[in-house]
Amino acid sequence: MTSLRSVQRSADVPPEPMPDPAGGALPGTDLLEALLSGTDADDDPVTHVHRLPARPSRLAAWPDWVGAPLRDRLAERGVPAPFSHQVEAAELARAGSHVVVATGTASGKSLAYQLPALTALADDPRACVLYLAPTKALARDQLASVAALADPSVRPAAYDGDTPMEEREWVRRHSRWIVTNPDMLHRGVLPAHQKWSSTLRRVAYVVVDECHAYRGVFGSHVGHVLRRLRRICRRYGAEPVFVLASATVADPALAAGRLVGAPVTAVTEDGSPRPGATFALWEPPLTERTGEHGAPLRRSAAADAAGLLADLVEQNARTLAFVRSRRGAESVAEQARAILRSRGRGDLVSRVDSYRGGYLPEERRELERALSTGDLLGVATTNALELGIDIAGLDAVVLAGYPGTLASMWQQAGRAGRAQRESLVVFVARDDPLDHYLAHHPRAVFGRPVEATVTDPANPYVLGPQLCCAAAELPLTHADLADFGGEVAEAQVGELVAEGLLRTRPTGWYWAGRGRPDVDIRGSGAAPVSIVEGATGRLLGTVDGDASHATVHTGALYVHRGETYVVDELDVEDACAVVHPESPEWTTVARDTVDLSIVSTDRTRRLGAVTAHTGVVDVTNQVVAYQRRRLGTGEVLAEFPLDLPPRQLRTRAVWLTLDERAIDRADVDDAALPGSLHAAEHASIGLLPLLATCDRWDLGGVSTALHPDTGAATIVVYDGHPGGAGFAERGYAVLRDWLQATRATVASCECESGCPSCVQSPKCGNGNDPLDKAGAVRVLDVVLDELAHAPELTAEELEVTRRPALRPALPGASTPTTTEADPGTEAGTAGPDPADLVF
Repeated sequence: MTSLRSVQRSADVPPEPMPDPAGGALPGTDLLEALLSGTDADDDPVTHVHRLPARPSRLAAWPDWVGAPLRDRLAERGVPAPFSHQVEAAELARAGSHVVVATGTASGKSLAYQLPALTALADDPRACVLYLAPTKALARDQLASVAALADPSVRPAAYDGDTPMEEREWVRRHSRWIVTNPDMLHRGVLPAHQKWSSTLRRVAYVVVDECHAYRGVFGSHVGHVLRRLRRICRRYGAEPVFVLASATVADPALAAGRLVGAPVTAVTEDGSPRPGATFALWEPPLTERTGEHGAPLRRSAAADAAGLLADLVEQNARTLAFVRSRRGAESVAEQARAILRSRGRGDLVSRVDSYRGGYLPEERRELERALSTGDLLGVATTNALELGIDIAGLDAVVLAGYPGTLASMWQQAGRAGRAQRESLVVFVARDDPLDHYLAHHPRAVFGRPVEATVTDPANPYVLGPQLCCAAAELPLTHADLADFGGEVAEAQVGELVAEGLLRTRPTGWYWAGRGRPDVDIRGSGAAPVSIVEGATGRLLGTVDGDASHATVHTGALYVHRGETYVVDELDVEDACAVVHPESPEWTTVARDTVDLSIVSTDRTRRLGAVTAHTGVVDVTNQVVAYQRRRLGTGEVLAEFPLDLPPRQLRTRAVWLTLDERAIDRADVDDAALPGSLHAAEHASIGLLPLLATCDRWDLGGVSTALHPDTGAATIVVYDGHPGGAGFAERGYAVLRDWLQATRATVASCECESGCPSCVQSPKCGNGNDPLDKAGAVRVLDVVLDELAHAPELTAEELEVTRRPALRPALPGASTPTTTEADPGTEAGTAGPDPADLVF
């Protein structure tokens, strides 16, 4: 077992202790100095240190309309006066404007909606509030907060999948602050709106907390669920005000308006105090280990995070280490405990633990209490502790890998900070192009706005099913379609009528199917695959059908609630995967092949010898093999063939075509061209999450020296979701920034011919062969040179005409391509921790 400083000292040698005259942990700068004590300059893993200055608070007077009882209860809870942003948002909501509060972590966004909502409940004994949360932990935390502030007549209560059936009727009849989630709204409330009519006609406010969590296909579904809620409330005479709370995101008013389907005013000037912080970017060094084709591997981010966690605990620093997977969180905690044992610090072992989705509620509450009180010093966690939980007063946060978005990074980093003491945040880069870029380009972290939240309500694979749900609740009229997309919605209705799913009548369009539409807002519509334990027949859970070939194929490692299983057999026809419990020292990665044909082109930018396009593509994907890779190092142990049927996907893409002039200028010969395009494709997929709220596992790509549909050398990046999720279109809109970051990442990597930090992909369908790193840089140089002479896109040019496409068309003729494996969910890595979501 080695610590983070394995290059200069062994794990049984603790960091040099430094005195803290005030007691407790050291301030952030001194903590970092202690962690690096004894490190040679050549071995220093820190690439940049940024100082975040302290910010004083800006207070405001209580609005005149806030009653004395509520002010008194807030004062009892330590809130003598509100911050300026809380009052600004509350005044807007009180005046009837939809509003989004987009301020920093722990800035008191809750009070911004509690003030107008609780006041409305006090003024009108019949009014009620709907509160929507993306996770169980956040929902229960906010429920407790409201219960402490509200008048007894409010009777706040949860209505979600955990609410016993015998309590649900009581909640519907008596609660005036109902805590629920988009899933329950979609499946339990809106389809039964007649039963909920007395509640829905009295809704004064709808609170959408942590709304930046609703992105991609899921966010697009949630946007339509909220439109359906507005429509049903209007049917019963209510026009609720929406108050949204968000992490800091780019253009929060636009993102929130797209989610709600109505204009939203943003409040972004944060009036809360912020203690100073030291933020270090940290990249583990290259090692002597090698991966595919002899590429060098870095020391793992998890190993360095475990060493940091142990060192910080020894410094008496209360620390959260954010890890991307549930299994990884438990592994980091165990490695940290082992390091402490090896140093003879058994007294600290019990003060390190892990926190993730899947624990029992009482276990989670106890961990939260122990961390808040200081009984626990170090906790390795998934993003289950990222959203909204009132855990502050931490001395340090360690991020083991980029969490997917800058919004999430700042949310996690914001968990550190005591009122009068500087904190420490350390971002530990994984062996990944985006992490490598951020570690060496601090301006990408500290000098630019966070990315935009990407949703696409016009996605026909989302819009069609949602229109069916709306018609099943109330017949659709022409006036309704304006909220659902106007002309796009009308065209989609025509498709649904032709499919026999809707029926036209003089009064509108009616649902023509049997029962109610069965729409999974968290999936893409494919039938889920059941995960069954072979020895007992116990149903462990399900996975999305579209991801099943990549995640639960025969031989795959499957993680469920912290337990690991190996798949014995995937029965495609019966949609069932049989597993057995096992804890191997390896993980699995699927390999596949991809053929892509272009269906239609929506926008084209001619850039001299290069042309950029966005439009609709058909993708045929087949998982053909999987690799076993050693945990912690990524070393490939073995590869096994698979025999699975091909899958078809119609989605949206962005692609570049390079004519012969561009190839000549890049000085790439025929032999090097496929590898050059392939390497550029890999790197661009790895960097798109820098500018769009997605993960590389949400994307796919192909590259070819001669594509039959374009007649030219072509690089394609596509959304890995039916109908698209808006990510490729975001790439088209920010093409220059995207490819500049891609080129910088490849050119700056210290490897010779390509590695996982620049052009190798963990999910390449071609086994990362061929790849030409130097050729990729020259190709990107030519593209960027053409972009430098092109005018910026106007807003009108970015508007994309949608074409309804409910069913994937048959793909065209297949062509030899190099591919980035079709998107699937790497177990436990992408998106919110599934076990922490509210169903």
